[in-house]
Parts: sequence; structure tokens; C-alpha cells
Amino acid sequence: MRLTLHSDYALRLMMLLAVEREKLHTIESVADRYNISYNHLMKVAQKLAQTGYVESVRGRGGGLKLARETVDVNVGQLVRMTEDNFNIVECFDKDKNTCQLASFCTLRMTLHEAFDAFIKVLDRYTLDDLVAKPHMYKGMQRALFVGD
Repeated sequence: MRLTLHSDYALRLMMLLAVEREKLHTIESVADRYNISYNHLMKVAQKLAQTGYVESVRGRGGGLKLARETVDVNVGQLVRMTEDNFNIVECFDKDKNTCQLASFCTLRMTLHEAFDAFIKVLDRYTLDDLVAKPHMYKGMQRALFVGD
């Protein structure tokens, strides 16, 4: 199982906004902090704002902040929203499947079972669970959020 960068960046942005709720974060400052693409993070932030996860405060001194309580952000739902598809292998996509083994292969069923288990685990957690011990982040924020 591999998540796209879109999901990775969305999760990291949400965690940062949860850990540092007292301040607004600009896309530029977060992109610099994570050493990631400003343009890619802009798309992530727009998607999170459109779907009500993040609030964008405009103007001088503006930035991003959480729009929901951390206990109301389900990790599984967030991942489903940020992933464009979960076609792990070609045969998951009926329109593009050209595999000659598809009619008798059980790999697809096995991978669907694994995917369902993966999502069920994510569904058990909220953003609050991911950042539940903020005291642990004190002094570790640089390592956790800068990419050292």
C-alpha cells in the first residue's frame, strides 16, 4: 500500500495545524518547513479548504488553521478524500484491465481484503490520536516537521 504525496502532505499539514493551533500557517512557511513543493502544497491546502478540513484566513497576517476539532477528523475519511483512486494493481480498474489472468486469479480478492483492512485501521483513528501527546512534540518539532 502506498499513499500519494497528496495524502502524505495533507496528513502532515493537518498534524502541524493540530500541534500548533495557536498560530496561522502560510503555505509558503509550511512548504519551506517541510522542504516540499509550494505548488503541490497549495493544491493540497485548497482541497482541504474546499472540503472543510482547513480554514484559509485571507489578508496580511493570514494563513491556514484547522476548521474542525481534531477529534472530528477521521484519518480514514481524510485519506479517502485525498486519494484519487486505490487501484493498487491494474485489475482493480475494470476499464484499464488487460491482465490475461484476471478471470481466474485470486490476487485481486487478496489485495482487496488487504486494502479493506488498511482502511479499517485508518478509520479507527482521528487527527487527535495522531497528535494526542503534544508534550512529546516539544523539542522534537524540528525533527518531526522539518524533515531532518
